Amino acid sequence: MSFDTLGLTTEILSAIQQQHFVSPTPIQQQAIPLILAGHDVMASAQTGTGKTASFVLPILQQLSLIKAKLDKNKVIQKGKRRLYSVILAPTRELAAQIGENIRDYSRDLPIRSLVVFGGVSINPQMMKLRGGVDILVATPGRLLDLVQKNAIDLSTVKTLVLDEADRMLDMGFIHDIRRIINKLPTKRQNLLFSATFSPEIKTLSQTILRQPKVIAVSKENSTSTQVSQFVHRVDKRRKRELLSYLIGKNQWQQVLIFTRTKYGANHLADQLNKDGIKAMAIHGDKSQGARTKALANFKQGQITALVATDIAARGLDIDLLPYVVNYDLPHVAEDYVHRIGRTGRAQNRGQAISLVCVDELAQLKAIEQLTKTNMTEITTDGFAVDPTIQPKSGAKSVVSNKAKRPSSARYHHQK
Repeated sequence: MSFDTLGLTTEILSAIQQQHFVSPTPIQQQAIPLILAGHDVMASAQTGTGKTASFVLPILQQLSLIKAKLDKNKVIQKGKRRLYSVILAPTRELAAQIGENIRDYSRDLPIRSLVVFGGVSINPQMMKLRGGVDILVATPGRLLDLVQKNAIDLSTVKTLVLDEADRMLDMGFIHDIRRIINKLPTKRQNLLFSATFSPEIKTLSQTILRQPKVIAVSKENSTSTQVSQFVHRVDKRRKRELLSYLIGKNQWQQVLIFTRTKYGANHLADQLNKDGIKAMAIHGDKSQGARTKALANFKQGQITALVATDIAARGLDIDLLPYVVNYDLPHVAEDYVHRIGRTGRAQNRGQAISLVCVDELAQLKAIEQLTKTNMTEITTDGFAVDPTIQPKSGAKSVVSNKAKRPSSARYHHQK
């Protein structure tokens, strides 16, 4: 199947071609026709499947057809633009990425879009809204701030998108989402995208969606087959030393590293810089300017390592990212799926390496059970695990977890 068969306008097809996309992904093949037909959609798709374009393209198509009809009938819209679509995202980074996609695909269309989020001054955003916008991408809290200041009118909205709805619920946005929905027109199209169809997501969908078409392009909590997953057992005190060695020895030029805490991200970035590896940290305590600069430097190859926490990294879209390292395993197994989904995107392959100390064996077991994956274990000369170190109280023992690992056929060795 090609994009030509989806009924998109010439301008949109040209923009897609300029992005060097040849054929639609499975989520795009299924979602775009349903959205163009006016259906509510509830879709589950893992990161890197082309999810954003699956709702951005049909929204642009619908909006461009409306504008073309007005132009044909020589109808002049007086006053500021009427808001057509609201796209809600859980984080600043994801909102910015969606906005970038909208700009890329609407470059030849008379469509105005805007991205708004908290953590920066609201006044410039209010100024940009004075003339009106067609599509607004927003985090829930900042959208409510703008509504309360009468800077935005939601009464004309025709399409509502909840992107990464599961993460919005995890971050406690459910009340903000309900307040926003109460301010929207009753008659509208609703599109909900989530990594999983958890019970909470199903409950939310029942209150928002109307006879939705359900799409699931991959098994729940599955990881991409384009990502090779490895686990490297290492003593906790030697993790940073091992990480620096792997980056230097293998000449990694671009690696996204996950830590559990903001302090851990800052400390690791400082240590890597001392080791001669250019690194920056990105997390919720960083200003938006600092986060944007760090991401730009990483994409442009000015730094080798970007050290991130889960929330800050949600929604990061980095072309051709080859490596993801779990410096700390996440407490929530589902977050592992989102982390490694940063690599292996758009038909490209990637590697995910987890550095696991004895205290994290229970988390490793939970992740392997969730993803139904046995990660290949690798070793490195000089970094053998000290067998005398025991797990902290509450952590599973090495024996109980390791006993379930297959024979040495799974093991690889790095010199």
